Amino acid sequence: MRVTGLPPYDPANIFARILRGEIPAKAVHEDDFALAFHDINPQAPVHVLVIPKGAYVSQADFAANASDAEIAGFWRAVGTVAKALGLEEKGYRILSNMGEDAGQEVPHFHVHIFAGRRLGRMVPAAAG
Repeated sequence: MRVTGLPPYDPANIFARILRGEIPAKAVHEDDFALAFHDINPQAPVHVLVIPKGAYVSQADFAANASDAEIAGFWRAVGTVAKALGLEEKGYRILSNMGEDAGQEVPHFHVHIFAGRRLGRMVPAAAG
């Protein structure tokens, strides 16, 4: 089922190219379902991206079209990465942007894992 309003998957996007090995990445974890690697422009002391190996534009596309095994495998990989990096004790943030207004820059579903310092509010409080 194709989610309406989403662009078609672009196999030339940077994450697809990383998955094909055309662009190097500093990998943290890889399994059948996901690849995790350090962000080249980190926004926190720990900033890792986790991407599914399938061709999904966004979280909505992933939720609608990925198999149960892909969904479970992807989210297990996110947890595995956080544990392997020792992030569970102090905490970490998982962020995924979907669409232009949210700031999604690469049209391949991915989550950011941020940690290593106090991150503060994710979104400023609404003016009241």
